Amino acid sequence: MHQIVAFSYKVLQGDEVRSAAVRRVQTVSNTGSTDSQRVRLHLTLQVTRALFSAGSASASNTNSAAASSTSSAGAGSSSSAITGGGATMHITGRVTEENHHVKMGAFHTLDIEMNRDVKIIKEEWDRVALDRVDEACAEGRGAEVGAIVCGEGTYPLTRRALYSSTDFFGSGTAALCLLSEHMTTIRQRIDVPVPRKAAGSSSHDKGLERFYSTLYTAFLRVIPFTTLKVIVIASPGFVKDSVYEYIFAQATKTNNKVLLQARNKFVRVHVSSPHVHSLVEVLKSPEVASQLKETKFAREGIMLDKFFKMLGQDELRAWYGPDHVTLAADRGAIGTLLISDDLFRSSDPVKRKGYVEMADGVRSRGGEVLIFSSMHESGQQLNQLTGIAAILTFPLDIDIVEEEERQAKEEAELAAAEENG
Repeated sequence: MHQIVAFSYKVLQGDEVRSAAVRRVQTVSNTGSTDSQRVRLHLTLQVTRALFSAGSASASNTNSAAASSTSSAGAGSSSSAITGGGATMHITGRVTEENHHVKMGAFHTLDIEMNRDVKIIKEEWDRVALDRVDEACAEGRGAEVGAIVCGEGTYPLTRRALYSSTDFFGSGTAALCLLSEHMTTIRQRIDVPVPRKAAGSSSHDKGLERFYSTLYTAFLRVIPFTTLKVIVIASPGFVKDSVYEYIFAQATKTNNKVLLQARNKFVRVHVSSPHVHSLVEVLKSPEVASQLKETKFAREGIMLDKFFKMLGQDELRAWYGPDHVTLAADRGAIGTLLISDDLFRSSDPVKRKGYVEMADGVRSRGGEVLIFSSMHESGQQLNQLTGIAAILTFPLDIDIVEEEERQAKEEAELAAAEENG
């Protein structure tokens, strides 16, 4: 999927895209009868809109053990949020090259899928766009990390009302994810009701068994553990340990040698909440960072954490916002530039070019530029902070810098007025 994701960030409004398409064409015979047929042709569009769709799978893959136990304790829900196989880019625009079946200027939509030839035509290929091409063509740029973020949740009251028992107090929740260079993909969400403990009742243990069984079945189905570098099980408390023990107890019981051989890839990490945004904590944990130190997104998570710590402890070296970061760049003060890829997709070509020039300027002075994917949790956090931030090599006081800028502007205006007479 990562090639489609990278492609989605290279296509901007105003670009031209050429690819194969299927169009329904009507013909009229000499007798006046009409005939309709689907024709395969190649179209070139000037892009007016680009929409990325990661694809989805059916939400009906509920674990059979949970389904069969509805009468005693209720069934858990297991929904598949996003899958990698159906990633598609929908490109809408006007036809710029007329052919026998389609007129110039007609609107059309191209569906760009995996393994389909496509041509992108730009007025200018900047460094960021070219880097994206290199990343998309590099071998081994698929998912590198699998993650199970799990814990205890609150089972919805609307669902509890379906059952006669009053023992339900919560649920076992889990999100099974894949992390690649460009995005975090939620492959499946799981939510299974777990009754509270009660004297003389085994319903609590049965509920936990359903949760672990549902999670284990989903894990085998949607996580390609043989090709991943690391598989993280993260949770508050001790849920992660119980999940880990259940997975390998089942692998031993069923003689799943492939899974048993992958045991050294599993890492258990404590996080503050059982939700997907906790993946930011996962990536900066020493256990995971040490194994992913060469990967781009792990570096991003570590540096974003460093920025937030510096913002509280050494704020004169932690700047954010387009205007302030530009001032720091003009003074050659940026050691590390943190910038969201959303800014490189600005519909304003002047702004887009300005960000590219800023990134090139930081690199030319020996600084580091980290381009965050907005499809990662770390990228979404950066977007909440204007999408751009910088760690400076030396402290600068914003108030003093802005005063210097104001004085320089006044002096320039005064000099211009004197020159004009």
